[in-house]
Amino acid sequence: MKFLREFFDRLHPYCSKGGKYEILYPLYDAIDTFFFSPGIVTKGTTHVRDGMDLKRMMITVGIALGPCVAAALYNTGYQVNSTLAEMGTAAAPGWRGWVIQLLGVGYNPASTAANVIHGILYFVPVFFVCNMVGGAWEILFATIRKEEISEGFLVTGLLFPLTLPPTIPLWQVAIGTSFGVVIGKEVFGGTGKNFLNPALTARAFIFFAYPAQMSGNAIWTAVDGFTGATPLGLVAAEGMEALTVNVSWNAAFLGQIQGSMGETSTLACLVGATFLIYTGVGSWRIMLAVLIGAFATSALLYFVGSETNPMFQMNPAWHLVLGGFAFGLVFMATDPVSAAMTESGKWIYGFLIGFLAILIRVINPAYPEGMMLSILLGNVFAPFIDALVIRAHIKRRRLRDG
Repeated sequence: MKFLREFFDRLHPYCSKGGKYEILYPLYDAIDTFFFSPGIVTKGTTHVRDGMDLKRMMITVGIALGPCVAAALYNTGYQVNSTLAEMGTAAAPGWRGWVIQLLGVGYNPASTAANVIHGILYFVPVFFVCNMVGGAWEILFATIRKEEISEGFLVTGLLFPLTLPPTIPLWQVAIGTSFGVVIGKEVFGGTGKNFLNPALTARAFIFFAYPAQMSGNAIWTAVDGFTGATPLGLVAAEGMEALTVNVSWNAAFLGQIQGSMGETSTLACLVGATFLIYTGVGSWRIMLAVLIGAFATSALLYFVGSETNPMFQMNPAWHLVLGGFAFGLVFMATDPVSAAMTESGKWIYGFLIGFLAILIRVINPAYPEGMMLSILLGNVFAPFIDALVIRAHIKRRRLRDG
């Protein structure tokens, strides 16, 4: 890497203040710090709390998302290959079918390699477009503000593709990414100043702006002419009996079901949660509070029951392994920027999200996946929750001190 270090050192005078390409310094700095640690050190007396900075935090979350990415690649290909086998179709349509034939891996759903390779052909284009567009916006705003490019989009650029179906048009990925970055973050000042999760903001925009490509039965498996509802959609339409006949709880836990590419595997999310809690990046209080709120609410509604709404028939164990609940609990609700900051506030914030997620799922069968909206609502209430907690602490301290 010595030659690369020398190359950046030669470029530095041209991109630094007063140089010929001063306007491109944010781009230069972003690429330089991506490969090398900054050489600038703090002078004078300093107080270091820990060794965690933004870059390390983003990398840690990226590592925690690794199991979800692996599950996304496998399950996306598995759903396609299984459907092709059932329909008796010789090959997948378009350029992906040509690549599969060129590689000679086939469409055998029992082959892990075939499933993963086929999944790559759907996930990677979405991931590439998301990061290229998001990165371009980050560079533009950093250049205008004459600031360094933050690493905040590294996680958003991985989270957003995982929340999308494999059939999503790439131009919609670009529009959703633009909305999430610009409206969800940059208009508020950039990373650390936004009050909404940018990835969820992008997904919410796509969901309501282009519902045909984000809902229904034809978007979850990328095979022309095939329709298949997600488990939550199946329960909302036909009841729990229709679900248990077609899907086992183990399959739902492992993630071999219809759904957004990276949200189906609860097991992968639990592995990521363990890593985030171990490293101190993810708040276990928020995760546990979301779990308690969802479990208590789903148990209450299950025992209350309903003769007209089949979603009341779903017990808590099923709620926790379907849809984007586990993914949102681990990676979205715990976003350190948009979540509650105070220790007591984290419990209230997490419980609120769990409560609202189940309430939206069950009470509104037309929208069985409520995790996205519940987290966004939690983001909105987080500052208010923290303010109440701080005010209560101040009041208690005044009473104690007389």
